[in-house]
Amino acid sequence: MKTTNTSGRGSRELKVKVKTARGRKLSSTRWLERQLNDPYVAAARRDGYRGRAAYKLLELDDKYRFLVPGARVVDLGCAPGGWLQVAVARVNPLGEKKGKRTGLVLGVDLQEVEPLPGATAHVLDFLDEGADDQVKEWLGGKADVVLSDMAAASSGHKQTDHMRIMALCDAAAHFAFDVLEEGGTFVAKVLAGGAEGDLQRLLKQNFKKVANVKPPASRSDSSEKYVVAQGFRGGRESDPE
Repeated sequence: MKTTNTSGRGSRELKVKVKTARGRKLSSTRWLERQLNDPYVAAARRDGYRGRAAYKLLELDDKYRFLVPGARVVDLGCAPGGWLQVAVARVNPLGEKKGKRTGLVLGVDLQEVEPLPGATAHVLDFLDEGADDQVKEWLGGKADVVLSDMAAASSGHKQTDHMRIMALCDAAAHFAFDVLEEGGTFVAKVLAGGAEGDLQRLLKQNFKKVANVKPPASRSDSSEKYVVAQGFRGGRESDPE
């Protein structure tokens, strides 16, 4: 491994270059090099977040202001817990913000998540029958915000991966319709690629405002973006044909 001065103007900005070790794939080397040079990865270590994805939610909430003190938040596919950390800091579940309402943060995932003060994480497949009722029982009512940063396991085939993540996002949206309070917010990761039109129409039927945004923390070479749907109308409209 060596460092190379990339500024060309005498500054100390260095870029880490990684040699491909025997037995390691070139794609793995490129991933490692990207991680070592990613400022958000470094920031996550510095700020104590469990992953760089935390900054995506921070940037989205800074713009749309849905994580307010007192909000009841559900994070689907919450592992490793970076989005839970952001929600805890903003909705005040520990009551540390004096004079502000106390919120609730609930995460669900297929795997166990390391405990986090202020949040409760459960092992649950949100696609299971009755999962929505179970979540509402844990919440003691309905949610104000449903979050999803989920992505299906990569197959290496771009079109297949796009269809998989859109199917997952569609399922998350229908879950949100079941558990959201009227006026609530749904935030989810989608991939650009041509199959998101039906989801957009469905969300526009069920929410007053729907925005599509690529936060600065989202890598420029990624086709991911986020949909922020606010002002849930309550009930559920039929799927578009």
